[in-house]
Amino acid sequence: MKTSRRPRMRRPASVTDLLGSILRGTPAEMRLKEGRIWEVWDEAVGSKIASHAQPVAFREGTLTVHVDSAPWLQQLTYLKKDLIIKVNEALDEELVKELQMKAAKVRSAVAKPQQPVKRRKLTEEEQVWIKEQAQAVDDPELRAVFERLIRRDREHQQ
Repeated sequence: MKTSRRPRMRRPASVTDLLGSILRGTPAEMRLKEGRIWEVWDEAVGSKIASHAQPVAFREGTLTVHVDSAPWLQQLTYLKKDLIIKVNEALDEELVKELQMKAAKVRSAVAKPQQPVKRRKLTEEEQVWIKEQAQAVDDPELRAVFERLIRRDREHQQ
């Protein structure tokens, strides 16, 4: 007995891959590759280093990194070659040739927990007004989105 097999669905391509194929051979392709440095940095260097050092600029093979303190700046200076190797391995190509470190403020690599959004209950008059405003949009899908945006905006107002 033959069983019918469903065809395997391929994973969707990432936006980076799609843009890479569209921009292949253009100067923008290199900018896209360079932008991946920010995507791979935290994982490539590890969370401990990433919490004290973050990339801020890339130009002609030199990656500029802000480091949050003098002791970390000194420590990372000793690790410069290793950091370059790790970032290039994460990129699967040798883009970073030099690492320039500067003392500066660094954004936190750890995301802060978000506070729940406080919303208030809309009055009957506000709900009617929102519907009236949305009626100006002809497309039903767009009208629903517009209505939802107005509603959320009003719910956040005190």
